[in-house]
Amino acid sequence: MNSDRSPEPATAKDSFLGKLKKVFAQEPADRVELIESLRESQQRDLLDTDALTMIEGVLEVSEMQVRDIMIPRSQMVVVERDVPLKEILPVIVKSAHSRFPVIGDGKDEVEGILLAKDLLPYALDGSKPFNVRDVLRPAAFIPDSKRLNVLLKDFRASRNHMAIVVDEYGGIDGLVTIEDVLEQIVGEIIDEHDVAEDSYIMKHSEVSFTVKALTPIEEFNEYFESEFSDDDCDTIGGLMMRSFGHLPKRGEKCEIGCFHFKVLHADSRRIHLLQMSLQAEGAATSTTNQ
Repeated sequence: MNSDRSPEPATAKDSFLGKLKKVFAQEPADRVELIESLRESQQRDLLDTDALTMIEGVLEVSEMQVRDIMIPRSQMVVVERDVPLKEILPVIVKSAHSRFPVIGDGKDEVEGILLAKDLLPYALDGSKPFNVRDVLRPAAFIPDSKRLNVLLKDFRASRNHMAIVVDEYGGIDGLVTIEDVLEQIVGEIIDEHDVAEDSYIMKHSEVSFTVKALTPIEEFNEYFESEFSDDDCDTIGGLMMRSFGHLPKRGEKCEIGCFHFKVLHADSRRIHLLQMSLQAEGAATSTTNQ
């Protein structure tokens, strides 16, 4: 039976899928070719920059291990099991974190996780007896070799937001949070505790900082009493580009003098955000003059 009905016009979705089919008409031979095809799609406006960044992040997460993104033991903010509440509250307020590993007498044994919100009843009612053991949550322990995509599945299944990373002997190597994993996919997650819009540097501890890549070298030198030259580049991001010798990807690291940099967020055009730590506690002056 013949139909007089004319074919329906192509929708925007059909058009988009058609373009993608053309892009992948020749099946990529490996992951490198796949990423190149995706980047070509972004250049042809089939994908926006954010979508490309997230797709690349998903591909990277499947190859990365916990050791690549964990917060090392030396930079962990912890709470001691037997200290009174009045000594715990300043630690929580200063760090602005929501979860804290609780350590025992051994200092290298995590006995559980303390949630800041669980302290509210005690902070509001000073007469209520406090014992941190009453509010401890179980800690999840994982090896530093665990792949991030597997860890993300475990986080979702267990509803944990933090895991303690251990070495082959059971010693504490560091910690990792679900936010750390998600940031590998979507980029740095900005919240009220991240770098303020009108500033370039956020201090987390005496040795740990978050630095915007657009931070002028002159301002960085003034803050850290360093001596980086601004003859060839104006910003810390430019200095990183020179040090790497290429446009680095999220997660890449480099050291300049006593400064250890890790790229937190970057796209196909520039670096956006850096994690910076000092190699030795109290160090503040770089001996490298770039």
